[in-house]
Amino acid sequence: MKTLLSYFLKGLLIIAPLGITIFIVWKTFMLIGSMLPDEFPLLTGLFVVVFITMLGFLATTYIQGPVTRMVERTIERIPLIKFIYTSIRDFLGAFMGKEKRFTKAVMVRLSKENEIYKLGFITQENLQDLGIAEGKSAVYLPHSYNFSGNLFIVSNELITPLDTPSDETMKFIVSGGITKI
Repeated sequence: MKTLLSYFLKGLLIIAPLGITIFIVWKTFMLIGSMLPDEFPLLTGLFVVVFITMLGFLATTYIQGPVTRMVERTIERIPLIKFIYTSIRDFLGAFMGKEKRFTKAVMVRLSKENEIYKLGFITQENLQDLGIAEGKSAVYLPHSYNFSGNLFIVSNELITPLDTPSDETMKFIVSGGITKI
């Protein structure tokens, strides 16, 4: 009985957003349709699409943005929480944000003596601000089956650029090489 209830709740979690969305669109369609003449059902549909789009724009511009900024300002005042939050935010932003930073997929030879390589991403090519001479780059090497990784400073002669999209390369790394590119 407990298993059936669990399956029912999981099914609800899957179907509820879709059902609620359909219900809201239908009710909006009916409301706007009742205000317009019956001869123009396509006009009603157009009004519904425009109305929902404008609502999304207003929510994003005037609600989500200010609320997000207020929460971030509060979090950034708490020392340890700030460090954790900004690190995670920047990491996720590197993959999904407007300014993706993991765009240069590379293969790194782990040593000159061995034919062992690891896949990763160049994060910085100029490290002079850290006092590191030219000829070295910062390379992030993600772990498989995890979203953690390590940052290495690597001699450019050990780095081979890859001609694959960074998101496909990341999927390949995270899957342990199972996913096809």
